[in-house]
Amino acid sequence: MSESLVVCDVAEDLVEKLRKFRFRKETNNAAIIMKIDKDKSLVVLDEELEGISPDELKDELPERQPRFIVYSYKYQHDDGRVSYPLCFIFSSPVGCKPEQQMMYAGSKNKLVQTAELTKVFEIRNTEDLTEEWLREKLGFFH
Repeated sequence: MSESLVVCDVAEDLVEKLRKFRFRKETNNAAIIMKIDKDKSLVVLDEELEGISPDELKDELPERQPRFIVYSYKYQHDDGRVSYPLCFIFSSPVGCKPEQQMMYAGSKNKLVQTAELTKVFEIRNTEDLTEEWLREKLGFFH
């Protein structure tokens, strides 16, 4: 088991896109879905989605392939305040190829650091990505 952990770089244009996404002014939910380009060992943009709920986002994710998601979520607090936390979600479904799992797992921390995110979550089944799940996870930060 001398396989070294592959850490993929983040594509330059994606770094810029993530930086802009952090400072977006829109108040709707939005997501950037990213995947690894295996041949280039790069994390690249898969798709960008605007006005998407957690439940709709779940339907965009492949069931058998990992994905990284940065999700801007309109969070209504119990006291009436509204915030827009940026969440990093690592979708790593059961049943992915082990080498794919390793590549994504090895690259996750670098991507999180590049995007400067603190709210980092992981799902092992795309069905788990629901509004209720996300609100519960975010509840730990407030």
